[in-house]
Amino acid sequence: MSANESPAGQARTQQAATYESAFLKACRREPVPHTPVWFMRQAGRSLPEYRKVREGIPMLESCTRPELITEITLQPVRRHGVDAAIYFSDIVVPLKAIGIDLDIKPGVGPVVEHPIRTRADLAQLRDLTPEDVSYVTEAIGMLTRELGSTPLIGFAGAPFTLASYLVEGGPSRTYENAKAMMYGDPELWADLLDRLAEITSTFLKVQIEAGASAVQLFDSWAGALAPADYRRSVLPASAKVLDSVAGYGVPRIHFGVGTGELLHLMGEAGADVVGVDFRVPLDEAARRVGPGKALQGNLDPTVLFASTEAVEAKTREVLESAAGLEGHVFNLGHGVMPTTDPDALTRLVDYVHTQTAR
Repeated sequence: MSANESPAGQARTQQAATYESAFLKACRREPVPHTPVWFMRQAGRSLPEYRKVREGIPMLESCTRPELITEITLQPVRRHGVDAAIYFSDIVVPLKAIGIDLDIKPGVGPVVEHPIRTRADLAQLRDLTPEDVSYVTEAIGMLTRELGSTPLIGFAGAPFTLASYLVEGGPSRTYENAKAMMYGDPELWADLLDRLAEITSTFLKVQIEAGASAVQLFDSWAGALAPADYRRSVLPASAKVLDSVAGYGVPRIHFGVGTGELLHLMGEAGADVVGVDFRVPLDEAARRVGPGKALQGNLDPTVLFASTEAVEAKTREVLESAAGLEGHVFNLGHGVMPTTDPDALTRLVDYVHTQTAR
């Protein structure tokens, strides 16, 4: 980039370099110089520098400070040399922004003071506006200047996963209240997910318009659903979200945990890239998803606690399974675990890049 180039020209040059990055090429199913790597939860508790800057700051507060968001998002890019950054936030941030009384309790997760159980409770869910999350726009502006040609991934929680927290009042293993509403009052359930789809769509649009190069929709708990229930009661809302940002032309990634039986439906919802957890080999996942989609994944996060030799052996299995894919973004099959050795992640990035260099 020329030092004499105007700011606008520099921005165009940076955007062009980002567009040609290995990560975005893989998402578009184009030839890549190497298999790109990033990790879900790469910015977070596994990094000592993260724990240091977050010390004494509640999670949701940290998600509203642009300078802190920028620093935390950049940390794994500096340390690991990953091919993409992911915006540091939490899936409940847009809910907090519209006034939902919730908090993230350490060791528990999001806890909602007044769960949504009746039609009257839907009044808690007003529309999200860009002004509600102005700190997102500010932080992404700072990030895109710092990241240079490294793409930034925006993200949001999918309607089902947000609904599960709102109806249960917090994390759940059984989702009995959410499923009771889904089965017993399908009209209320549909209205709840539709409102959440609108909120989520706005949250993703804010991130894209601020400069995010791709977005990921996390349906973390969709694996609790049977395929017929997912198709009937969840897919329409996820499809609405993904369709709402289709016109921006940025890759859309869709990921859930334990979703091996839902992979075709998740692809059907409209994603360009389907994230695969560690339970299904990528070649089988490709068969289930069908043609026309890139895949993301899928090393078991616990493998990183084994020896370097074991990590490399399991990584080769993932890469061999991905050999025939139309496009592949290497990732873990779930998020980085808090006690993971950061050096193991750095070695993994280097290993994937070396093994797949073309």
